[in-house]
Amino acid sequence: MKTENCITVGWIKKTVVAFAMLTFFSPFTKSQDVALKSNLLYDATTTLNLGLEIGLAPKWTLELPVNYNPWEFSKNRKLKHWAIQPEARYWFCQRFMGHFMGLHAHVAGYNVGGLKMFGLNEHRYEGYLYGAGISYGYQWILNKRWSIEATVGVGYAYLDHAKYPCEKCAEKIGDFTKNYFGPTKAGISLIYIIK
Repeated sequence: MKTENCITVGWIKKTVVAFAMLTFFSPFTKSQDVALKSNLLYDATTTLNLGLEIGLAPKWTLELPVNYNPWEFSKNRKLKHWAIQPEARYWFCQRFMGHFMGLHAHVAGYNVGGLKMFGLNEHRYEGYLYGAGISYGYQWILNKRWSIEATVGVGYAYLDHAKYPCEKCAEKIGDFTKNYFGPTKAGISLIYIIK
């Protein structure tokens, strides 16, 4: 299974779908119904990310974040991936302010290895994952246009990947699948309210 080329094609397809949805929903939005956001935790890992959140009802929003990391670091360390994690959110007071709960889905392609975390130092993994989870978060309003949000989530992911004995070369060890239960979302996001 080779994801190097699939990452680029997959990224383009998912981005087109996300912005098509924005175009569809835009005529139905009112004031403070659309926000752009960047997850600062992803920024810290050099992962390009952009989230779009659209107001659907007085206490409901739909978040559409996409992430992409094409970089390879020194000594062939890599955290290459693309990911999409749409989330329906219920706000306890009013949308874009205070506490919220969310239900998210996720799909991603990855090619990771050579990292001294999560057991990725000795092997490289290349494959896909998908799943779902729940989240809790809080958003602080800074002014009319800017906010900060913190969120955490837990859930399930099904991983399907090839495993290699080193981060760059060698024959594939085999194909593996894994059922994962645990953290599926974390974020500290800077938010700009468009309208």
